[in-house]
Amino acid sequence: MRPAPFYCLLGLLVWAGSVSAAEPAASRAKALTSAELSARIDKLINDNLADSNIPPSSRATDSEFLRRVYLDLAGRIPTAEEAKTFLDSVDAEKRSKLVDNLLAGKDYARHFADIWQGLLISKNTDARRVQRPPFTDWITTQFEKNRPYNEVVRDILTATGPQDKNPATTFWLTQVTVDRMTDTIGKVFLGSQIQCAQCHNHPFTGWKQDEYWGMAAFVMKVAARPPGNKQTTSPEVRETPKVVKGKKNLPESVKFVDAKFFGGAKPKVKETDPLRPVLADWLCASDNPYLAKATVNRLWALMFGRGLVHPVDNINDTNPASHPQLLDELTAQFQAGGFDLRAMLRAMALSETYQRSSKPVPGNQEVLSEAYARMPIKVLTPEQLFDSIVTVLGTPDTPAAAKRAAAQKKNPNAAGPRQQFLALFEGDPDADATEYLAGIPQVLSLMNSPRMNAPSAAVRLTQGLGNAEAVDKLYLATLSRRPTGEEREKALKVVRQSDTPRQALGDVLWALMNSTAFASNY
Repeated sequence: MRPAPFYCLLGLLVWAGSVSAAEPAASRAKALTSAELSARIDKLINDNLADSNIPPSSRATDSEFLRRVYLDLAGRIPTAEEAKTFLDSVDAEKRSKLVDNLLAGKDYARHFADIWQGLLISKNTDARRVQRPPFTDWITTQFEKNRPYNEVVRDILTATGPQDKNPATTFWLTQVTVDRMTDTIGKVFLGSQIQCAQCHNHPFTGWKQDEYWGMAAFVMKVAARPPGNKQTTSPEVRETPKVVKGKKNLPESVKFVDAKFFGGAKPKVKETDPLRPVLADWLCASDNPYLAKATVNRLWALMFGRGLVHPVDNINDTNPASHPQLLDELTAQFQAGGFDLRAMLRAMALSETYQRSSKPVPGNQEVLSEAYARMPIKVLTPEQLFDSIVTVLGTPDTPAAAKRAAAQKKNPNAAGPRQQFLALFEGDPDADATEYLAGIPQVLSLMNSPRMNAPSAAVRLTQGLGNAEAVDKLYLATLSRRPTGEEREKALKVVRQSDTPRQALGDVLWALMNSTAFASNY
């Protein structure tokens, strides 16, 4: 079992001295092309490997790259047809073209909406009645449009009005309490566990309790009216003229201090001025490094299995980056490029560092993953696993009860098949991407699933094909590659020895989908 993280004992962010005295990174950096930034990533990683005398693994095969980049950028494996088209292509630019196509697709936007919804929308019991789909749809649209990320963050931080008119208010409706609002802003947008200073001065850094409550003061006037028992109008978010000190959403540890930027100055504001726009102006400014650094570190973790600073929401001087110069340059490039998520992801995906095989070579077998000598093997997230199963088997029917609940608006978050699956496979949100958290209940649910055991999917996938072609198709549909000669022969032996070959192909499909390889991103 993974040990509990001791974030508070590692210290809080100590940025003020090192950042305020320096020239803003955005003003120093010239925006590089994606190819130039990919090359820069590789140089900094490779220089570190050379200094440590660590050999890198070889380049990933086309099938390895194909499956990896689909899972990381689209949140699912490719279909058999998509896999065959890519693997059979002789285009020298097919990898870069695939990355561009994935980043421009709807699956990319939906996948990253899944990730950001998990980061921003609280699942606490106080918010169980708040509809989450409006926010999911809204942020999916932002990713589809490729809006500058700092503008999206600004919209979330300043969201006001009824949810049905402004879905970005969902963030505030689900966070409920001032400390939850502050903690989430710290983790997601600052990359810092600032809650460690909520109740007392930190014992190992210079941060005082007032630092935390100075940030909390920016959201102290938020009045979020989530749905109630007899409420018929849309839930609403607004900002009151003054702080109401007796509000129920204030924790016992509350301190009332002047608003103060974390590690920075106190803004000059009147008591009745809206404070969230002031916070957004500071945090989303093009030369503020905190949002950019937290974001590129999180993107790196999504693509490479761990952040340059790990854990991703614990950026501080006591937890240094594995490659500090690379983190600084990615931060500056993200700012110089206008907070363009796609451009940053493209540069990462087309770097040779990302395109390395996960297979070790002599000299890097025991090397820690933060060296990036080879690609770590990541476990599929519940969302990736469900959507990959759907890619193979098709979309399952929604239970009638869930349909009725949604239609009658009795449960705005009625559990359809995907929600039920995610609830069963949900693990520790702070777990390493390489850590397998599923247990016997999850494995048995897959093995005994009626959909997994029905031969209809195999029949559909292999219709009109001979046995050898059918086996190839099943491998393409599940593992995004053709079988080796040995694998093909073993599968064909099962089919030949069966009285019902189509059923036997269903058994082959079942075995592939319940394999470790299917549940892994390598």
